[in-house]
Amino acid sequence: MHTELFQKNVALLSRISDEDRSVMPCNDAPLPSVDALRDIVQLVRNIVFPGFFDRRQVCDEIHSYHIGVYLEQLYDLLRRQIALALLFDSDRCEDSADGEAERLAADFIDHLPAIKKTLRTDVEAIFDDDAAAKSRSEIIFCYPVVTAMLHYRTAHQLYVARIPVLPRIITEMAHALTGIDIHPGAEIGPYFSIDHGTGVVIGETCVIGSHVTLYQGVTLGARNYKLTHSGQPKGQARHPVIGDRVTIYSNTTVLGRVTIGHDTVIGGNIWVTHNIAPGSKLLQGKAIDITFNGGLGI
Repeated sequence: MHTELFQKNVALLSRISDEDRSVMPCNDAPLPSVDALRDIVQLVRNIVFPGFFDRRQVCDEIHSYHIGVYLEQLYDLLRRQIALALLFDSDRCEDSADGEAERLAADFIDHLPAIKKTLRTDVEAIFDDDAAAKSRSEIIFCYPVVTAMLHYRTAHQLYVARIPVLPRIITEMAHALTGIDIHPGAEIGPYFSIDHGTGVVIGETCVIGSHVTLYQGVTLGARNYKLTHSGQPKGQARHPVIGDRVTIYSNTTVLGRVTIGHDTVIGGNIWVTHNIAPGSKLLQGKAIDITFNGGLGI
């Protein structure tokens, strides 16, 4: 047994250094629960896609009863997690956080019909774009983009309500599950589709119109920018604006606050750092065939 070794390292690791204090929340309240947020997303999923991820209810009265139960559970869980988020890294009092959390949780519940409606448009867009999709039900049940968009549209509503921490945790859950990285602050219109999806990155200040399709590996990111003394980026709008009915093919990168005009098609493996006029077709140049001798020059 390495008793002395353990005792020495317990003493070293249990010391709270200045560096530790600089990153710790300033409030002693419990932190938000990742497990509770998973339950919250699951409840939203059961409400907006009934019968797919919970027991199917063929009777309307029983279905209404279960939706009511889900809403009550969602409100209770969300109210508690919002209160903890409001206390996170702030010095406000618990009573104040609890009262604000009740209002914010009720406001989220009131936005659920709109979230459901928009998610349905996303499913419709995916079905229209993917010839391999056999049905809308298959898309809801199987496609990772539906998971990513469910998390994003839930998180975005919390983000616009200025709730700390929770939106980012929720979208990072989807990132881990699907490989699709959408910041909750991005503004994404209806009828949004991502084909395949792995490696897609959408930054915080992106604005995306309706009927937009992205393919795997697309990055809508920011160029190098300077920071203020407080460590924040100078100028909040640093990601692209994508117009309506735009298609961007795989592994293309669009950087900076550039505008991609409506009805534009951008091919794969292209680097875009300038505005693109509406109705454009931006394609990669032809590949150059180079002959190598014995592998030399690779």
